[in-house]
Amino acid sequence: MSLLTKDYDFHLPEELIASRPLAHRAASRMLVVHRETGLIEHRMFTDFESFLRKDDLLVLNNTRVIPARLFSDDSRVELLCLEQLSPTLWRCLTKPGKRMKRGKTVIVGGITGTVVDVLENGDRLIEWEEILDLHEHGHLALPHYMGRDDEEFDKERYQTVFAKEEGAIAAPTAGLHFTSEMLERIKHDFLTLHVGVGTFRPVSVENIGEHEMHSEKYSVSRSSAKNINRAGRVIAVGTTVTRVLESLAGETSRIALESDQSGATNIFLHPPYRFRAVDALLTNFHLPQSTLIMLVSAFAGRELVLEAYRQAVAEKYRFYSYGDCMLLI
Repeated sequence: MSLLTKDYDFHLPEELIASRPLAHRAASRMLVVHRETGLIEHRMFTDFESFLRKDDLLVLNNTRVIPARLFSDDSRVELLCLEQLSPTLWRCLTKPGKRMKRGKTVIVGGITGTVVDVLENGDRLIEWEEILDLHEHGHLALPHYMGRDDEEFDKERYQTVFAKEEGAIAAPTAGLHFTSEMLERIKHDFLTLHVGVGTFRPVSVENIGEHEMHSEKYSVSRSSAKNINRAGRVIAVGTTVTRVLESLAGETSRIALESDQSGATNIFLHPPYRFRAVDALLTNFHLPQSTLIMLVSAFAGRELVLEAYRQAVAEKYRFYSYGDCMLLI
């Protein structure tokens, strides 16, 4: 176990970063890590169902990515809409920030927005003179490591086939591999966590215990909680699902819910941590020294995870959002 950020690093050749999706969703490779034995297998995602048991339950995040990236009509200001606080009020990141002081205005699609407050963390509250239609004026905020702007095909491929509840800035990428046909054959349920921009923020402190985790909004229905609690094994699809389930885990049940629940979680899962709700995890490959590789290391052990990543690099797996996946069982 290590609490040093530098101990969650690995070398990744730039050419292994997947900037575009494969032609078919389920065509990815899948590295399988057996936690108890340390066995590492190199498989295809089409083998995923062969690792499931009859009483397993797949839990997926049905958030839907919004086109949250905006450009002013004069192209001088870029905005990232983080949270809608009212029909016309948005919390935003702005670039350049110095230009967007309190009282300053910006025009997008002929609609004027005014900075009504500058928050302590630098976010801007912008009040628009009328409802701003992101689907008309916005772009998908693809992760910076893709090195490109969004294109037409991203509108479909940067969403899961089960995306429903609008509000995410980034996709829950482990779910991108599934097709509707696969899910028809697998017992599954949903929760919602809106993936925020904090997902891509690096850990900037030497000791991970000092890292301030970002908060993200979630919702879970009582019926989903019942299904999760009845399952033989819970297979979390992605770190977002894992964070919600572990946030809500009770001492005697996987989710301690008496009714539908919405809230926010800033849980930071890193070694040492005892998982109470999740029995297996499907996830993509994550950035070095990120909170996400720390979560995976808490689940399977840092040494085993870094060995799996070493093998993935050696075997030229595709990394990050549009990349291949890893099953930890």
